[in-house]
Amino acid sequence: MIKRVTVTKSAIAVIDTLKKEHGELMFHQSGGCCDGSSPMCFEKGELMINETDVWLGEICDCDFYMSSDQFEYWKHTQLTVDVVKGRGASFSLEIPLGIRFVIKSRIYNKNEMTQLSPTHKGEITSI
Repeated sequence: MIKRVTVTKSAIAVIDTLKKEHGELMFHQSGGCCDGSSPMCFEKGELMINETDVWLGEICDCDFYMSSDQFEYWKHTQLTVDVVKGRGASFSLEIPLGIRFVIKSRIYNKNEMTQLSPTHKGEITSI
C-alpha cells in the first residue's frame, strides 16, 4: 500500500519532542483560513473531528486528518510533513519552538493510484 501521508526525519524529531511535552498528538491539514495550507499539530482530542473530515493515515503514531472538501483537491497527491524555521500564524504546537510544519506534495502515478492506503470519514469526537 502507498501511504497518503509521510513524514521527514526532521519532522519526526520535532514530533517526538512535542509528544514528550504534550502526550498523544493529532494532525489536521489546515484548509487555509488562518495559516495558509499548513499541517497543524494538536494534543489528541483538542480539535473536534467529525464526519466532514477524512482520516488519511498516521505519522509517528499520530492520526492525520483533512477536511473532505480539501481532500477532493488533494486526493491525487501524497503529502509529506516537513518542518522549516519560522513562526507560523496558527495554534499548532510547534509554533513556540520557532519552527512550523509544512506540507510538500507530489502527484501519484497511475500505478500508485491503484495501491493507495484506504481513507475513512472521521467520527464526531468530544473534548
